[in-house]
Parts: sequence; structure tokens; C-alpha cells
Amino acid sequence: MKKNYFPTEQLLKASEGSVYKLAMLAAKRALQLADGEKPLVESKDEKLLDIALLEIAEGKIRVKRRNK
Repeated sequence: MKKNYFPTEQLLKASEGSVYKLAMLAAKRALQLADGEKPLVESKDEKLLDIALLEIAEGKIRVKRRNK
């Protein structure tokens, strides 16, 4: 069984360097996919969290910056 690899550096760029924000972003996106949203990437993987992480790694989704 092949395991997916997502470069940490790429993932952290999408979450402003925060592991906490990365976890929240990936979880939120996986829930959106579970609710029927279409994936933004082509993937044979059935695991929604892996699809979400792939979308993050490819720069398709990222943390929104708050206006202060």
C-alpha cells in the first residue's frame, strides 16, 4: 500500500506557518468534501483528508487573512 506524502514546507506555506491553522484548514476542507463539494484536484485517493491535503499542497486552498 502506497502512502501519500505531502511536503510539510508546502503545507505550512498555505497556513501562514502555523501547524494549528493547517490542521483546521485540512479538517474544514475534508468536511466540505464530505458534504459533497467537488475536489479541486484530480485524485484516485478516496480519503477525504488526503484529497484536502493535496489541494493545500498544490496551492488550491489556503488560510484567509483577516483584515485588522
